[in-house]
Amino acid sequence: MLRLNALKLPLDHDDDALVAAVLRRLRIPATDLLSHRVVKRSIDARKRQAIQLSYGLDLEVKGEAALLRRFSGDPQVQPSPDMRYQTVTRAPEPWGTGGEPRPIVVGAGPCGYFAALLLAQMGFRPLLLERGKAVKDRTADTFGFWRGTRAFDPDSNAQFGEGGAGTFSDGKLYSQVSDPRHIGRKVLEELVACGAHPEILTLHRPHIGTFKLATVVRGLRSRIEALGGEVRFLSRVERLLIEADGEGRRVVGVRLSDGSELAAEQVVLAIGHSARDTFATLLEQGVALEPKPFAVGLRLEHPQALIDQARWGACAGHPLLGAAEYKLVHHASNGRTAYSFCMCPGGLVVGAASELGGVVTNGMSQHSRNERNANSAIVVGITPDDVAPFGNGPGDPLAGVAFQRHWEAKAFALGGGNYQAPGQRLGDFLRGQPSAEAGAVQPSYAPGVRFTDLGESLPGEVIAAIREALPAFERRLPGFAMADAVLTGVETRTSSPVRLPRGETFESTNTAGLYPAGEGAGYAGGILSAAMDGIEVAEAVALTLRRRHFPGGPAGSACGPA
Repeated sequence: MLRLNALKLPLDHDDDALVAAVLRRLRIPATDLLSHRVVKRSIDARKRQAIQLSYGLDLEVKGEAALLRRFSGDPQVQPSPDMRYQTVTRAPEPWGTGGEPRPIVVGAGPCGYFAALLLAQMGFRPLLLERGKAVKDRTADTFGFWRGTRAFDPDSNAQFGEGGAGTFSDGKLYSQVSDPRHIGRKVLEELVACGAHPEILTLHRPHIGTFKLATVVRGLRSRIEALGGEVRFLSRVERLLIEADGEGRRVVGVRLSDGSELAAEQVVLAIGHSARDTFATLLEQGVALEPKPFAVGLRLEHPQALIDQARWGACAGHPLLGAAEYKLVHHASNGRTAYSFCMCPGGLVVGAASELGGVVTNGMSQHSRNERNANSAIVVGITPDDVAPFGNGPGDPLAGVAFQRHWEAKAFALGGGNYQAPGQRLGDFLRGQPSAEAGAVQPSYAPGVRFTDLGESLPGEVIAAIREALPAFERRLPGFAMADAVLTGVETRTSSPVRLPRGETFESTNTAGLYPAGEGAGYAGGILSAAMDGIEVAEAVALTLRRRHFPGGPAGSACGPA
């Protein structure tokens, strides 16, 4: 089997054209092509007047070895990689009958769920603890808050509950992390097995959408439970149980908010970027934490039709193109960099607060991406030096949390103190004058928008960089700086403001048996990379458990692909 990449065809090609293009590209007769399978499809829109589809295909051909020799200098013609996931170990069956401890996973976001799934698939019967509710009840709470029919619940919202923060998002499934083992493919295959559309296996920039994500996370839970794992909701970890010996500190279990204690030798901490109370407890317990850069900004809405026209030109509306996305960067004269983040085509701006008295924005799309507006955060990088004045003394690892809280409380006040978000028309924002009402673009943010002046909603250097960036983005996408586009504040949860340092074995650098993982620990950014990190951490946990409790047995992947 060989892999042919970057095969370009016109947008409206027919099925036969794909085979014909393969034959031309490889200069072989039709009888030599035994089979073909599309493994990737992307859009090449660098020339709006001639948008093309770019394919990657796995091909079965006669004389493969000779063909590969003929194209030995061509990087687009290579042997097909083996993308099957290889299990690193398996537990002796059944795990736990000899008193072996179950590993604990804290947090039911993508990192925690995939850590638990892999541990379950390897036979280690994990226990997953989630502070929030199951996705059905969580969705009712979150949508009720947005619609004004339920009070805000700090433990059941857009950040906390089954599925994590990614449940109420666009459900993007791509990442820029290096993946030589094709762990990302393992994630996508498991998501399809749990109800995601199979197209995510071939699209270059796949996404799921909020409602489908809810179905998928229920499927992940069912698979974990079917393999002997357990998932408990409304089970907030209050503290780690830590013992010290001659070799240092070691986790021996967790204490829940109801006072109960659970013993464990390995605890995977996949708590997400908004578990601020847990960060504070970890610091108090002496677990290593350090400040980490993140970004803050404002959420911006345009008519989706405007973005489609700017990106696709005359091809806008073509069913194969769908709602257009963008990715923009501007290096401002004040030394800051402003960029688009978490762009949601055909989506909504939603309330993503997790604490009382704060307003936080985020973007969300359904699988269809058919809402009237496109939205994206326009954010500016924040460094540990920027947040240091907000900390509790020099070197406070939680200074970034205090910084976020300060501006979220400011947005709450600007919005009227009732969880409405402060908003402003783009033209007024650029002129530095308050807005009284929306124009042609109606804001989608729920629970609602109060128009005002966003000039004081974030640090001055952030506002200045965004004001400089918006006209610069207009030069890339005509219409981007339209006066009636709507800005809504504030976007503060772009990534975790802290990192929990870990070593080569994925354990905390100063607390053995504790495995910081995913976005909250500072090792991922988005659904796919968080899930991938969960898999790698689960492998490390499984290998440690196997070596510790069955030192004489085989630990390798004799069972082959999983």
